[in-house]
Amino acid sequence: MDRRRFLSASTVAGATVAASALPAPAIAQDRQDWTMVTSWPRNLPGPGIAANKLAERITALSGGRLNVTVSAAGELVPGRGVFDAVADGTAQLYHSVPAYWGSKSIGILLFGSQPFGLTAEEQQGWMLHGGGQALYDEIYGRFGMKAFLCGNSGPQWAGWFRNEIHSVDDFQGLRFRTAGLASEMLAKLGAAVVAMGGADMFQALQSGALDAGEFIGPWSDSALGYYQIAPYYYWPGIGEPSSAEECGVNKAAYDALPADLQQVIAFACQSLYGEVTTEYNTNHAIALKQLVEEHDVQVRKMPEDVEIALGNAAGEVIAEMRENEDELVRRIVESFLTYRTSMVSYMPYSTGGILNARALDYTFPG
Repeated sequence: MDRRRFLSASTVAGATVAASALPAPAIAQDRQDWTMVTSWPRNLPGPGIAANKLAERITALSGGRLNVTVSAAGELVPGRGVFDAVADGTAQLYHSVPAYWGSKSIGILLFGSQPFGLTAEEQQGWMLHGGGQALYDEIYGRFGMKAFLCGNSGPQWAGWFRNEIHSVDDFQGLRFRTAGLASEMLAKLGAAVVAMGGADMFQALQSGALDAGEFIGPWSDSALGYYQIAPYYYWPGIGEPSSAEECGVNKAAYDALPADLQQVIAFACQSLYGEVTTEYNTNHAIALKQLVEEHDVQVRKMPEDVEIALGNAAGEVIAEMRENEDELVRRIVESFLTYRTSMVSYMPYSTGGILNARALDYTFPG
């Protein structure tokens, strides 16, 4: 065998193996440098880590041709300013949640979380198999963006409270931090809902500007220290049975990409959805144990009559959206309700049945 040909082939093979083992090559001849702005403090457990993973995955899958750098909340733009920054081209993409963009269109909120709505698995099912993605594309297209779901926190918690909740009356005048459609639901029970970032919520609880609030769940909430101020941690998080994370991309920048790089972004987002969701659940379980055992957090279940009152309020919110003057919002609501009805009829036999059986009194190692 010709020695030069053998060395050349060996070099190519070695380079291929090395490239597959690295997150991304250091240099790509046609490299584009993109900025991802986020709504999160840098490396915040949960969404901050998920944003980093998405940037790394896009860079790696593109072979370094699309090099994504993360800019945390406040570094380039405020956390709540990422939507506008990507829409106007200040940055090429963002990592955030649809629950923050109700001022753009209330229809957007259904793609993030819905009170008494879809679980993380069901949310992905609606997007992939129930017509959700086409509607998602349509409404984000109005703002010059293409968006993808890229993770989910799973069931969130009802929140951190300075005082215990005994009845619906306790929500009258309660100064409460939340986001998305949960804000509309709680307002119907008389809560004074406040919109702010998760990091700001700690300061507001500490100063007394807030009586209670929710952010995500044990893993992320532990890192932000809410347990130091509000000792009562309530479940279930019926305001957000799941909360999807999204990657919003400037559509002009996205359309200018070659088809393979467009697919890189789409696949990177889709591939992370399940990975991010299971990471949340895994770490939530660990963090909750630590909160209870090391910080004496008092875990409380929301009274059933309160849950029912919240459910009725959530029903009113969705019914009002169903009558929205925007025809696209009405179509989004109908699509969501159709998928939700299907899941509500099936899941008690499926996941619900397994969870109920698992909770019975029987002997099992653990």
